[in-house]
Amino acid sequence: QAVAGCVILAAVGFVAFQGLTNAEQYFLTTKQAVAQRAQLGTKPFRIEGSVEHDVRQSGNDIRFDIYNQGVTVAVDSSGSPPQLFRPGIPVVLVGHWQGNVFASDQIMVKHGARYTAAHPGRLKSQLPAAGKGK
Repeated sequence: QAVAGCVILAAVGFVAFQGLTNAEQYFLTTKQAVAQRAQLGTKPFRIEGSVEHDVRQSGNDIRFDIYNQGVTVAVDSSGSPPQLFRPGIPVVLVGHWQGNVFASDQIMVKHGARYTAAHPGRLKSQLPAAGKGK
């Protein structure tokens, strides 16, 4: 019984470790999401990118674009933006494809020392330099 208990405990520990280490990358970049749009269909997923300078209110929705690695995705969000939400900041959005637009119902701002250490290049604004357009 002691051996069986140790085996079960080790298996649970391994599964927990795998879940925690794989949780670091629980979203797709804008480039990955656009490349996988057909396979993703309308299934919910998380997408990451930097907010462009085109944030606009449309009724109860917020419309904006996210940008990363030369790829822009239009977003229509029905979720309330967090207090730190602003152009140039990296975000992770929860939602699904609705044609060529990402329909989001949750916006999460990416920040903090742990995230910075894990993804140093992502906290820099991904927006093109002024005057260069999209």
